[in-house]
Amino acid sequence: MAGVILPGSSTDVKFDIPELNGDNYKVWKERMLLQLRWLDIDYAIRKDEPPKVTKESTKEAIDLYEKWEKSNRLSIMFIKTRMCASIRGSVDQHTKVKDLIKVIDERFATSDKALASTLIMQFSSLRLTETKCVRDYIMRMRDIAAQLKTLEVTMSDDFLVHFILCTLPPKYAPFKISYNTHKDKWSINELMAMCVQEEGRLLMEEGEKVNLTVVSSSKRQKGFF
Repeated sequence: MAGVILPGSSTDVKFDIPELNGDNYKVWKERMLLQLRWLDIDYAIRKDEPPKVTKESTKEAIDLYEKWEKSNRLSIMFIKTRMCASIRGSVDQHTKVKDLIKVIDERFATSDKALASTLIMQFSSLRLTETKCVRDYIMRMRDIAAQLKTLEVTMSDDFLVHFILCTLPPKYAPFKISYNTHKDKWSINELMAMCVQEEGRLLMEEGEKVNLTVVSSSKRQKGFF
């Protein structure tokens, strides 16, 4: 099919896995597990360790253990490549991938709570203090909301729209009144588009006032008034 590129093998597809540093655990784990599944080496994550091989083991039992052992070894190696040195050093003693993931889960459970609290404080304290840069402001608010969602702290789009409107500077007051009297609700993208349009209008209005002030001052200096 035109426009569709199919990978030649599972190794042709690589997910953007950030280095685990303590503040990105949710995203890191989600993408890590997805990559391991795509590479088809996550068997040891999904299944418990089978009985070790003995002289009495059947060929099927040997093959099963070798499959688990290979998955376990490769998964641990791959996971450790995407961890910062300080974190990797504290989990090197684990030889089973399930144990490794469990200890990482336990270590970062409290970090997620602290990060959520920090993001909530940032979100609630943000304010746009000038007419310009409204697009960057809304994108910042939306980014924090997205980060909170990964930490299982969600807010509705309606709330986000209203909160952003409430934190715009006083010069946007007529714009906010217009929205509140409007029957339709805006999405975040619609809010951004309308705010950028309003920003342009306000900046143009401010520019006209500056020009008028300069002209008036020049006339007074020349004795016309």
